[in-house]
Amino acid sequence: MHAASIESLIESFEQLPGVGRKSAERIAFYILERMSTDEALAMANSIAEAKQKTKFCSVCQNLTDTDPCKICSSPKRDKSVICVVESPEDVNALEATNEFHGVYHVLHGALSPMDGITPDDIKINELLLRLAGGEVKEVIMATNPTVKGTATAVYISKLLAPFDVRVTRIAHGIPVGSDLEYADKVTLIKALEGRREM
Repeated sequence: MHAASIESLIESFEQLPGVGRKSAERIAFYILERMSTDEALAMANSIAEAKQKTKFCSVCQNLTDTDPCKICSSPKRDKSVICVVESPEDVNALEATNEFHGVYHVLHGALSPMDGITPDDIKINELLLRLAGGEVKEVIMATNPTVKGTATAVYISKLLAPFDVRVTRIAHGIPVGSDLEYADKVTLIKALEGRREM
């Protein structure tokens, strides 16, 4: 049985995605046993400061501490191409490739009627407002290749039909460096559908 303050700390960490009871205990006891009070307070202050200063970019809805964010305000970005993603983490993953030079739109979720997530719960209307200006020429649907992500991409592409904009979907298929024999049936089908000229 833990002291009430320790139990409260463990329960706080359990709320994080992917952190179960054992991991939450390990994190809590690491902080209590191995971190100095100054280090623990610095961590707590970093969390509080990030929470207070972080907001949605008024253009792309990504998390930022400046508005508009650095990507939206960069003169080097091609604002005629918008890549639609589900989360800020997806922006970071795409940025790490150094291959995409357009701008983003973060939905903050995917449609899931079973979970009560409707179009009003994610940032779809904000995307439609961005297209009203006529500057956008292409929207790349880069939602996850899940049932929810695919349903969201299809739903949004139908909403974009009245706009004079090209709507594309990122390719799905075999990961680089893997063997065909280990790929599942759906992945192989997507890889065949997404084939292109060599």
